[in-house]
Amino acid sequence: MIETIRAAFVIARRDFTAIIFSKSFFFFLLGPLFPIGIIIVAGGLGSQVARDIDNPVIGVALNPAESEILLTTRTRLSSSLGSKSLPELVILNDFSGDEADIIAKLDREKSLNAILSGSLAKPVLTGSERDVSKWKGKITLLAETALSQPAPVEIKTRFVSQTGSSSERDRLMTAQGGQAILILLTMILAGMVLSNLVEEKTNKIIEILAAAIPMDAIFLGKLFAMLGMALVGIAVWTTVGLSITLLVGFNWNAVPSPAVGWPMFGLLMVLYFSMAYLLLGSLFLGIGAMATTVREVQTLSMPVTMGQLLVFFLAYSSITKLGEPAEWFAVLFPFSSPFAMIARAAQMDNIWQHGLALIWQALFTMVIIRFSVMLFRRNVMKSGQAARKKSLFARVTGK
Repeated sequence: MIETIRAAFVIARRDFTAIIFSKSFFFFLLGPLFPIGIIIVAGGLGSQVARDIDNPVIGVALNPAESEILLTTRTRLSSSLGSKSLPELVILNDFSGDEADIIAKLDREKSLNAILSGSLAKPVLTGSERDVSKWKGKITLLAETALSQPAPVEIKTRFVSQTGSSSERDRLMTAQGGQAILILLTMILAGMVLSNLVEEKTNKIIEILAAAIPMDAIFLGKLFAMLGMALVGIAVWTTVGLSITLLVGFNWNAVPSPAVGWPMFGLLMVLYFSMAYLLLGSLFLGIGAMATTVREVQTLSMPVTMGQLLVFFLAYSSITKLGEPAEWFAVLFPFSSPFAMIARAAQMDNIWQHGLALIWQALFTMVIIRFSVMLFRRNVMKSGQAARKKSLFARVTGK
């Protein structure tokens, strides 16, 4: 194992140096300027997911009689205005409705956007400034219709800095952004592993290396060399992006904070990108082991590229389904696991689950590498059990 690691380090250093100091590396750094279409698609998906979660629920803490009247009024108006145009109302039974209890309940109940208290004649709407401003007019309409009086109803507003619902919505935005960045970087960078291997197969360099170094070490070295190159590129792009945001005076306080905090989230972004890159890179190495020409590479890699998008859509659609079977499948399926787990990092504050996920992804990467090495030996080096049987048959038959 130690010898394999040393040999892999030699290969990684050789490939990394050759790539970083090549003239084409500068053009590689321009790569993020082109996949604008992916960002547009991801933005469309993000707005759809946001619409799914932004289903407002207003808690009603009025007396029982007025609460029932308000609910009946909401049902009657929704038949003409549409159910989506009015917030959903939930009666809060056995609830005192004083200010301290309202604030505590808003912080505790993630399903509630705001709470309506007081009375229909003098209602009080408590919630985040965004939610209260958005739904104040509709609540006024409901109250005036319920009272059946021409006199306008003045709603008193009470703002809280953050509610459970608004906090969940903010973390969802961070989860969407983290997933979009991961898939974009993976799609841009992972394919270079395949082209590097095919080029060395064509030049017979890989066969020379295989004669002196174990194939496992060669594949590991190539994977980590390309990962190192990708991380250098990401560091450059991040530096340029941060410099631009500082020059234009971007307000970083407006960016929603993830559940685990920004330092841990940044570390997990790097780790999950690395695992996504290694998983896909090891799969591309297996494809390169089977392909003999550039045309075969294009034919074999196309399903994997389409599969990347399907995996991303799986992870992206499960953001709002934490704990449900679809989300658990996205977490456990190795190729979607990095994207699903970065969404969890934005929405859940427990850290131990990320350690288990990283171990699971690393184990699956090693399985794919071993399988890729086996394919390479059989298809390129003509070694392994099948090749030995063929050689024995040739010696016996004289053919």
